[in-house]
Amino acid sequence: MTKSKRKDKYYLLSLGCAKNTVDSESMAQVLHQSGLRGVGDPDAAEVLIVNTCGFINAAKEESVNALRELVQFKRPEQMVIAAGCLSQRYGDTLVQEVPGLDGVIGTRRWMDIFDLIRRLRARKHPEPLYHLPGDAAVVGRDERGVLRASVQGTSAYLKIADGCRRPCAFCAIPRIKGTAVSRPLESIVAEAARLQDMGVKEVMLIAQDSTDYGYDLGLKDGLAHLLDAIVEAAPGIPWLRILYAYPGYVTRRLMETMARHEQVLPYLDIPLQHGHRETLKRMKRPAKVEWVYETIGALRELMPELAVRTTFIVGYPGETEEEFEALLKMARELEFDRVGAFQYSYELGTPSATLPNHVDDAIKQERYERLMALQSGISLKKNQALVGRALDILVEGHGASEDENGAETGDVISLGRSYRDAPEIDGYVLVEGELPIGEIVPVRITGATTYDLMATVDIGSPIVIEAGRRYGEGTIDVGGLD
Repeated sequence: MTKSKRKDKYYLLSLGCAKNTVDSESMAQVLHQSGLRGVGDPDAAEVLIVNTCGFINAAKEESVNALRELVQFKRPEQMVIAAGCLSQRYGDTLVQEVPGLDGVIGTRRWMDIFDLIRRLRARKHPEPLYHLPGDAAVVGRDERGVLRASVQGTSAYLKIADGCRRPCAFCAIPRIKGTAVSRPLESIVAEAARLQDMGVKEVMLIAQDSTDYGYDLGLKDGLAHLLDAIVEAAPGIPWLRILYAYPGYVTRRLMETMARHEQVLPYLDIPLQHGHRETLKRMKRPAKVEWVYETIGALRELMPELAVRTTFIVGYPGETEEEFEALLKMARELEFDRVGAFQYSYELGTPSATLPNHVDDAIKQERYERLMALQSGISLKKNQALVGRALDILVEGHGASEDENGAETGDVISLGRSYRDAPEIDGYVLVEGELPIGEIVPVRITGATTYDLMATVDIGSPIVIEAGRRYGEGTIDVGGLD
């Protein structure tokens, strides 16, 4: 491809979590405002950007490999820029791992991406350029008028804050992102209303710690305030989902606010990380285990349909068999709807890296398998209890039905998520027939596996009848159900 055809085109690869995806979408908006057009083929672009993840070693390796591949094949008129967490964490040392990088921009000034590109175009020498301001307080204050959301179909991640002020010993996020900085409430509310106008059905509020929202703005119970304001400004968004709550900061007011608003889904992602006091103290996490029991109990009393997701780390330095058994006890007694488990990963530069008594890899693996075996039984029991129930699902796509041997039957199934299922991390509801993508449809649960549910649709449902009118005869196929 010629140099002229690549001019003013960019290729952007986003790695890592949904929070990173929001930053990638925001950079893309800045580039569009500046006259650049996004393309899906790196060979067709002048500017090649990788929004990196640097949270754990596996993510770092993926990011470095992606950068190396782009550098290896870049043409003289192309530039490769490393953005995001890995850039912020390792700064100018990143070019030692990826020789040939042209630019490095960190997490705190993603809005300056085009300014860096202009400097790279004007440079006289091939040395890389860096843009890595250390002041985290600029986050959320200079956003160039972009929508701080990642829209995926009729769902959207909406970032409400960036950074973290928690001292977790295993986590590098405060070093990467800086302290917690909340976005102005009025900006978030305006964006929620904008998402409503775009037809978004589900808005997921995200931050490193969503329950810390507003602390730096002088707000008490800031997340509850924010929910009230969004519900008032965007009543047409059916689903509001909260992700990444911090133990000890799920207040009574937040619980009551969630319970009061029908739009706010009875779903809470609250990473607990462990179930033993001494392990939590070494993690520099809230160590009052009693709070967990009291809070989960209070949440379930206010919202009997509540789905709770959590994450645990097994094999943390110094974890004894007794401590691990306490984790299993918590999982067994509280019966979380969803559990994500991770084996402890050594992270250079974090306080946990200097702890003694690191756990052998084989023991980590064995404990991981025991925890997941326990949770699999709990998940299956909870899913089986839903058989016969009616649930609303957000339809996300279609697939081919398979028989017990894995062969396609020729029938179509629809893939959806209920209020219990956050995108990518939780399960699906599989429904016989072809339902309209992007619609919320009532279904009846007919079967359950460990992670997913099976369902049929009520063909007399008003939304199905309306969808049939809107999409035309033959679009809504509920074969055999009538």
